[in-house]
Formats: sequence, C-alpha cells, structure tokens
Amino acid sequence: MKEIKVQTEMNGTIFSIETGYFAGQANGAVIVRQGDTAVLVTAVMSEEPQEDTDFLPLTVEYREKSYAYGKIPGGFVKREGKPSDREVLVARNIDRPIRPLFPKGFYNDVIITVYTLSADDQFDPDVLGIVGASAALHISDIPFDGPIAGVRVCRVSGEFIVNPTYQQKNDSDLEIVVAGSEDAIVMVEGGANEVPEDVILQAMLFGHQEIKRLIHLQRELRDKFSKPKYKVQVDEEAETLKLKIKEFSYDRVKEAFLIEDKKQRNGEIAKIFQETLTSLEIPEDKHKKASFLYKEIVSEVMRDQILKEGRRIDGRKPEEIRPIWIKVGVFPRNHGSAIFTRGQTQAFVTTTLGSPSEGQIEESIEAGEVMKRFMLHYNFPPFSTGEAKPPRATSRREIGHGNLAERALEPLIPSEEEFPYVIRVVSDILESNGSTSMATVCGGSLSLFDAGVPIKKHVAGIAMGLIKEGDRFVVLSDILGDEDHLGDMDFKVAGTRDGVTSIQMDIKVKGLTKEILEKALQQAKAGREYILNLMYQAISEPRKELSPYAPVVTKLRVLPEKISLIIGPAGKNIKKIIDETGVKIDIQQDGLVKLYALHKTSAEKAISMINELIMEIELGEVYLGKVTRVEDYGAFLELMPGRLSLLHVSQISRERVKSAKDVIKLGEILKVKVIDIDEQGKIKVSLKDAPDNVEPKNKFLFE
Repeated sequence: MKEIKVQTEMNGTIFSIETGYFAGQANGAVIVRQGDTAVLVTAVMSEEPQEDTDFLPLTVEYREKSYAYGKIPGGFVKREGKPSDREVLVARNIDRPIRPLFPKGFYNDVIITVYTLSADDQFDPDVLGIVGASAALHISDIPFDGPIAGVRVCRVSGEFIVNPTYQQKNDSDLEIVVAGSEDAIVMVEGGANEVPEDVILQAMLFGHQEIKRLIHLQRELRDKFSKPKYKVQVDEEAETLKLKIKEFSYDRVKEAFLIEDKKQRNGEIAKIFQETLTSLEIPEDKHKKASFLYKEIVSEVMRDQILKEGRRIDGRKPEEIRPIWIKVGVFPRNHGSAIFTRGQTQAFVTTTLGSPSEGQIEESIEAGEVMKRFMLHYNFPPFSTGEAKPPRATSRREIGHGNLAERALEPLIPSEEEFPYVIRVVSDILESNGSTSMATVCGGSLSLFDAGVPIKKHVAGIAMGLIKEGDRFVVLSDILGDEDHLGDMDFKVAGTRDGVTSIQMDIKVKGLTKEILEKALQQAKAGREYILNLMYQAISEPRKELSPYAPVVTKLRVLPEKISLIIGPAGKNIKKIIDETGVKIDIQQDGLVKLYALHKTSAEKAISMINELIMEIELGEVYLGKVTRVEDYGAFLELMPGRLSLLHVSQISRERVKSAKDVIKLGEILKVKVIDIDEQGKIKVSLKDAPDNVEPKNKFLFE
C-alpha cells in the first residue's frame, strides 16, 4: 500500500488530506487532519440506481468515537449508541453543501460515513468532515461536480480567524461555517452576537478565500490518486415525454398559481396532473416518471412568473411579507406563551422555567460534560401540513430547525447570576407554509418576554429565497413552502434591530455571488425590522413579574463551613427539608444556597429550617436534644448535627438523682435549656430549668 498525502498550513498548524492505505473497499476514502484532530471519511455508491425516484438518495452519517478523545462511553452500555444532537447537526452540515453537486439523473444510493478517529483540545473535527466528504467523492468514481470545501470563521478582537481553536471560538463574537466551490459560496451556518450584516458578509468572503486553498489541495490529491468517473445515463425518453406534458399543462398550472390558499392550490395542481395522464393516454407504467416530470414543469411555471412577470405564487412583490398575527399570554398555566402567525405558518411557543437540576447534561469533545441551562425544542407534527400521518420520533430536520432557533435566541439569554433559572422553550408548529424555524424564533422571543425573562431585546427571523436563471435573479422575502421547494435558495437570517444572531443558507445552484449575498442580507434586514416592529407592538418589554405558576427562586448565603450542617449525615437534613417543603435546593461551594419552590410559603419554611440548622447555640435558649450516651454523672444530648451538650445529673430534676442512668434512656428526646457555653465551645444544659411554655428553637429537626 502506498500512502498519498497533501498538506497546507492553516491557523498556525498543518492541515492535511491523505489516502491510499485504508478502507480499500469504499469508492473513495480519505483521512483529514488538523493538529492532532483527525477524521476518516468514506464514500460508497450502490451498483444500481434506485427505480421510481426523482431525488438523490444521499445519506451522511457523522460519529464521534469516544476513543478519539481518550474516554470510555458513559452509561450502562459501554459503546456508542444512536447519534447525539451534535452528531446529527454536523451530518446535516456535511450533507447540505455536497447534495446540490451531483448530476441530474443520478439516482444511485450514496453513503458518506465520517468517523472522528482522534480529537485534540484545539481543533473541532466537524469542518474536517466537510472537506473529507468532498475529497472522498472527488477522488472516487462517484459522479460529483466538485470539489468543495468548508471552514469555520470566527472574529476575535476584530480579526477573522479560519478554523479557530476552541479557545479562539469561545472568545469570538461571530462564528460561522462556510462551504463553497472555487467560484462561489454554497452553504453558511452559524451565529453571532448581534453583528452587522456587512461584517457577516466579510466573514463569508474571508472564509471563501481559505476554501479555495483547500479545493486546490483536493485537486492535487486527485492528480496523485483517482478513479475514472461513473457515467450517468441520459434518459432521452423522459425529455420527449416532458415536452408533451408541458404543452398540455403549462398554461393551466399557471392559472392554478393564482389560488392563494396552499391546500386549494395544490389540490388544483394535482387535478391538472390527473387530467394530463388521461388526455395524453400515458401508460400506467410511466405514471411515476410522468409525476417527476410534471413537478419540473410546476417549478418552471413558478420561476417564469417571478422572473418574467415579477409575480409570486400568492401575488406578493419580491420583498413583501405576509400578514402577521400575534397573541401573547395564550394560556394561564404556561409560564410564558405566544402564538406567532405569518400567512399560513403558525407556531405556538411556550417558555418554562425550572431549577438548575432540570438542565440538560450534554457531553462533547470540546467541553466534556456540561449542564445546558437554555434549551429550545422544535416539533413539526404531520397535521401542520394537513397530512394524515401518525407522529414519529424526532427527525433530523426538527433537531436542525430547533438548533437554528436556539442559536438565534441564546445571545440574549441572561446569565445565571442575573436570572437563576433553567429555561426551556418549546415550539409546536400548528400550520406550515413557509419558514417555521423563523416563526419559532419570533414566537420564542415573544414567549420569553411573556414569561418575564429579562432579555433586553426582541429577536426575529425571516427566510429569504432566490430564483436565478443565468445572470438574472430575484431575491424573495418570507418565502412560501413551494418557493423553498421549487426555488434556488433558502437563506434564513435572525437577529435584533442591532445585528445578526443566527444565519443558515442552503442553495440548489452551484454557488452565490457577492452581489446576491449582499442583496439577500440587506433585504432580510429590512424584513426583520418590519417584523420586530409588530412584535414590540404586541409586547414591548419583558413582564415585570413572573407567572404565579413559575418556581419561586430565593437565595441566601451561608458560611462554607456551615454547608455540612445543612446537608447533614448521609444527607439526612437536606432530605428532610425537601420532603417537608417540596423545594429544590442547590448549594454551591462558596456558600450560596438557591431554593426553588412552587410557592412563596414553601420557600420561607425551607429558609427557616436552614437558618435553624446553621444557627449558633445561644445561652439561655431552649432546644430539643437526643440522648446519645448516658453515664452515672450525666447524659450527652445532640442538639444539632455534630453539636453535643452535657446534661449533668444535678440538672435533671429538682429532686436528688443518684445516677443519670436511673432516669434517662438512650435515644430519648428531651427539652432542655442552655445554661453555659465555655471558651472551648462546650455546652451545658438543664432539664429542670427548661420552661414548659417556650417552643424549642430546633423543633423541626425532631418532627
């Protein structure tokens, strides 16, 4: 076997791609390294194409192996299981830039598998997977109109950095993953801390310059090692059939596009197709192929109307946004809630507040095990599109859309010191025809305001589309589902009035020029500001008071040496407080105690119990004590955990007692009065002087 390797320098370290000595059964396989981080990427193609399909059956799997960063998987089963949310998100980032670059008519199964083989504490393996997928395809016999490459771009202290270290990423105010061909950008994914649009564009273009170097590296690798490309068969019969279908249906589909309601419009378009099959006497065994061709004609009608007539499906102008309807505080029991409706897209979004123990524990290569205190979960039930299907497990699309919306809102979430709650936002899509992820951003911001979370600004999002033929193009604001499906771009931008917080772009053409990107960003900014104005009209600032059904958070600070008294032996004391009051207690090492209670009275009772535990024993006060030892000369009583006192035989009764053993039993609970505390802190108590009408200060410990 011969090792073939090419390399360059990136962010102060060696970036390399190698092949030739591993995974020989795959159509293409490479290892991509940066620093001590390395990923294996394989590309495999089925021998025969799938029948009766009109899309590329591409699957991308990304897996982070625990051995890569020197760990054994946690849990009962000591092996990697189903992919984590992060692995799903990385797989989507690899899939999206390569999917548009396979030739039309290529329907063979293609499986891209990415394994993290080694992971250091400097470089994230995710973007290496994008480069590796392209390189594996490029050197293989799989038809692929590449290569492309992907990089991460961050901005630290005003300077752009490509493929930053974890520390540089943490210090940045902008982080995006950019993928592109040599000529143009094909995918963007990332977030920022309210960064202006012109800076976002500069970051994209900076990343594209670095992408070109990695593309040249892949070409150098192919020159040294490659296979002849598989030839895609041209279906000449399909072209003839398409012309017949177009001649019969084009004008009728154009009329159907005058129907604004999505369900009615789609019903009419489906009816026209059935009439086409009958009128043209298309054989039944050709119906599937005819259906695929008819979809292409429907796409042509939509695109022609926009480019030639300037008219969108629902009659709007390119930059026009559909009517928006907002309602906040929808139900009384939610801590915060909102319905955000834009045209035929509707999201019901809630905010729920909880204690730190209710956060999500996550494990990652970068940070190890961390507690996540802000979560956004997105659900897309079948009824939202009028489909009669049962709900399924959370899809990769739902994970991706939820992550995009979470990233948009996260820069505005207050710190734990400012707002000591775990925050969960849930978006249930009630109706879908156009970007539901951006509706989730808007609804999420509104529900956070309604919940009283002290975020300083509203965040809104909008999805932009593109219709492009040659040098002509039209950028569309607030795209419909059909404009997304039949158009050339889905470009989502979210942010505040002051800048961008989240961005995601997917395209179906080979790339976007600076001119298109600039126009899309500026048009998105105008649309976002329009939506934000309506959101501020609905609720202008976070509510001053939390919901009466939200947990009550109370803080108190104790001396660190008192923490053990609160916890008690084997957790006895803290368990008693929790059982009796129903509160959740979080104790930090510096002595900060946070209590989360359903009601104010519960919190007050818990604080009283804690204060009694940590209070100093005071001279002259009355306490209960448990007898732990009995001698002739007296008994030892535990007044509080670890605080013993001596009840001398002379202090038991006003009558003479010869031996304490005659009247005191081990384990007995006695009410006593403190009569002396010496310089060493030794406590003496009296049973005979304890008044009957005084409540013991530590009564709760013995209830």
